[in-house]
Amino acid sequence: MKKKNINKRRMSKKKKIVLWIIGILIAALSALGVHYYLNPDQQPEWFPTPEPEKRLQIIDVNSKTRPFAVMINNHPTARLNHSGLQDAFIIYEIIVEGGMTRYLALFKDQTTEKIGSVRSARHYFLDYALENDAFFVHHGQSPQSIPDANRLGVDRIVVDTNRIGWRDNSLRISTEHRLFTSFERLKLGIGSKRNVLNQKLLLNYSIEEIYLNEMEGAEVANTITVRYPALTTQYEFDAENKVYRRSVAENRGTMRPHTDAITNQQFTFKNIIIYQVENRPLSGGGGRQDLMNVGNGTGWFVTNGYAVPITWNKSSRSAQTVYSHMDGREIDVNDGNTFIQIQPKGRELTIS
Repeated sequence: MKKKNINKRRMSKKKKIVLWIIGILIAALSALGVHYYLNPDQQPEWFPTPEPEKRLQIIDVNSKTRPFAVMINNHPTARLNHSGLQDAFIIYEIIVEGGMTRYLALFKDQTTEKIGSVRSARHYFLDYALENDAFFVHHGQSPQSIPDANRLGVDRIVVDTNRIGWRDNSLRISTEHRLFTSFERLKLGIGSKRNVLNQKLLLNYSIEEIYLNEMEGAEVANTITVRYPALTTQYEFDAENKVYRRSVAENRGTMRPHTDAITNQQFTFKNIIIYQVENRPLSGGGGRQDLMNVGNGTGWFVTNGYAVPITWNKSSRSAQTVYSHMDGREIDVNDGNTFIQIQPKGRELTIS
């Protein structure tokens, strides 16, 4: 009986020693793991590295700051000096007088040091600032713009030449083509205006890569050509980087890469949305246009080398445009910047 008790005590003691050793090993490994986690530069090759959490790169979905929607001059002289547009998460191109176009570029939570050049407002661009709950940024305006902005409740920031913006006098071009701003200077224009976003983002972004090739109606989209009365916009798919490189040509002119004047890099876009809207000249408006953009129609969504047909619907000037697949499902876009081409009705569009 005594021998059995002695054996039990010995086994119990051995078990305690084993458990004590295991506890020390666990504590040591935990401490080592914490050390390597906090000091990744000291991690040995065998240390398991956890997969980083996937997050959207184009925009912080948790940020509640309002974007800035900046009117961008697209005169041929101004285009040569375009700056900062690669940092915009959405850009619209829409017709203006003379068959030319202007852009509305949306910036949010950026540090862009030079944006522009900034140009005057046209009343229908207000609709696209509203659908993004953005501050509308401009210098000068058409006669329709200010009454419409006041009636629709648009928060405007007017770019001046001493606080919100500056003239780049190193450029030997006309004065109207050399007004620029920066993201930090734009924030100076907020003042007492509301700066909390009060609606969802216009587009639904997917962290996982979207490929359209197996969707119904999908077409190869290596080259996209979008014609306006006085110019043509073209995109070429860069299969290695999975983006579209943008070029522009004046009528009967040579297609040239659309580049940033500071970086000299060609502008690239991950997603392209294209649809056509009727426009017509305003009576006595010096060729200025009106846009019939409230309603619905069809268009194309392009990403990763393919295009699929979509529908668009805008129920009012302030309502968000809803882009949907032909079966009615709202589209998701890839994590990346988006160019929205709003083309005059009946103009040539080729996708190949």
